Amino acid sequence: MQSPCVARCGLNEDDYCMGCYRHIDEIVGWGSASEDQKAQIWTKLEQRKADMIDGENSAILSRAKWLEAEARIADADNSST
Repeated sequence: MQSPCVARCGLNEDDYCMGCYRHIDEIVGWGSASEDQKAQIWTKLEQRKADMIDGENSAILSRAKWLEAEARIADADNSST
């Protein structure tokens, strides 16, 4: 399934990208997500966009944020096995 990324990454204060409206955890975990998980994410995006339409793409997706999300996802994966 195609990624919703529009190459305009910028996180708001709640760690949602103001380009594609995914949470940082959804962005980082996209490559390992199942097709069902990806479909679930896609279904949430239109409502998120409507909810955040007045937001600004003023922050950047930093390497530190990416690494934090990777660690969170790895910890969740390890605790479920």
